[in-house]
Formats: sequence, C-alpha cells, structure tokens
Amino acid sequence: MSELRQRMLEDMQLRGLARKTQEAYVCAVRQLAEYYRKSPADISEAELRQYFLYLKNEKQVSASGFTIALCGIKFFYEQTLRRTWAILDLARPTREQKLPVVLSREEVHRILGCVRRPRYQVCLSTIYGCGLRLQEGTHLQVRDMDSARMLVHVRHGKGAKDRYVPLPSALLPRLRQFWGTHRHPVWLFPSPQGARGQPMSESGVQRAFKAALRASGVAKAATVHTLRHSYATHLLEGGVNLRVIQAYLGHSSPQTTAHYTHLTRQTDRVASTALNQLFPAE
Repeated sequence: MSELRQRMLEDMQLRGLARKTQEAYVCAVRQLAEYYRKSPADISEAELRQYFLYLKNEKQVSASGFTIALCGIKFFYEQTLRRTWAILDLARPTREQKLPVVLSREEVHRILGCVRRPRYQVCLSTIYGCGLRLQEGTHLQVRDMDSARMLVHVRHGKGAKDRYVPLPSALLPRLRQFWGTHRHPVWLFPSPQGARGQPMSESGVQRAFKAALRASGVAKAATVHTLRHSYATHLLEGGVNLRVIQAYLGHSSPQTTAHYTHLTRQTDRVASTALNQLFPAE
C-alpha cells in the first residue's frame, strides 16, 4: 500500500466515511492515476480538468459515476493533499431525475416465492417487510429484534444513523424458525460459508434475487434495492403518512421520500378524479 493511499484511507476514517464510500473514493483516485500513468500527486490542475472532460464527453459516464469520481478526487486533493483547485468546484455532474423501478405486491411475492434457499428467502422477505437497505438486512443481529414491541432496531444505517422500523407480525415466526436452524449468538443471517463470525454476504443475496427474478418471469429491471422502493410505495398506497415513511426509511430530507408520490396508483386515481372535475359532465 502506497503512503498516499494510506494517508487518504486514514483521512476518510477520521471523517467517518462508510467502508463502501472509502472503497469507491480510492478506486476513483486509482483510475485517475492509471489514466495518466503517474502518481496522482504529480497530476496538474489542467490535467485534472481534461480528465473530467474525458469522463463527460468521451467515456460518457453516468451522473452517479461522475459524482463518485468527483467526490473521491475532490476528497483526495482537498483533504489529503490540501490543494484548493478551482476545477474541483467547477466540475458538476449532470442532474438526473429518474424514478426508481417499483414492483406490485403480487410481483414481490412472486419473486420471493422463487427464491430457492431458505436463508436468502427469509433475508429478502425481511428487507422488503422492513424497508431495509441490503447491508442493513444482512447485518441484522439477534438483539435487534424486539418481539415485545414488534420493532426492528436498524443500527448504523446510511449516515451512521440508527432507527426503529415496525416488524410485520407474519415475519416474526419465520425469523424464529430460521434462527432455530443455526442459533448463531450474534447474527440473524450468519454466513453459511464457515465464517461463523461474519454475516451473510451481500453478493450472495444479490445473486439469489437475480435468479428468482428470472425464474418469476417479472419483466422489470429490479434489484434488491427495488424491494425498499416497493415497500415505501406500498405503504403510501396503504395510506401511511409520508413523514412516517420518511422515518421508517431513515431519509434525512422529506423531498427524498416525496419521490414515491409519483409512483403510486392511489396518487394517479386522486389526480384523475380532480382533473375530471375540472369539466362538469354535460
């Protein structure tokens, strides 16, 4: 490990960045160095400007990809090397306004019904039933399940925030039955590969979901995270207040949660009724 990379990692740890964010930032700086075939400390501001133009115009990376590259490179030069370059404030990703893929309740249950291995089936059901991110689901601990209050304690979510989410009553007996098959003292979903001190791998859950999606015949570009989007949309369709859903999802801004109002059939029906009232029947 180079000295510069070690310094950057230590700076990110001091800042409290998540492990995945650290990996993405290091990768962004490594790709910059590989493009110019020299140490990133020897790259000039003019060269950095041309690299950002290359990402936008030639490579045509997505807005999210450009954001990751910009944030990683910006952190390296401003925090680790203490360089304040104008290009780091000038470069901006193209804003995208894409709505997420959402599954109907029937589609969710059809996909979950096609998950072959019980451990993945129960984990994915919990992710959907509690509106969790993938890592939040795989890292659930036995102590996080409050059966008396029917709540799940989600620890160290995005932004290092804890929150409580309701536990659907139908999930509790399934979780108890699954835990009885392994009785791990810490992890609700322990690794099945002999690493008894580790939780289930995220990649394994992703592969299980993709296989189930293919087997189900649901023709949507869904991922494990789609279960979380579907959870929020289904709660909104069921009449749950947007602020309550925001708390369940752990969103900092209500604007993020408000995106789901564009995805509900209930919203469409209300809007359609209001539009029809603009012109009284003749």
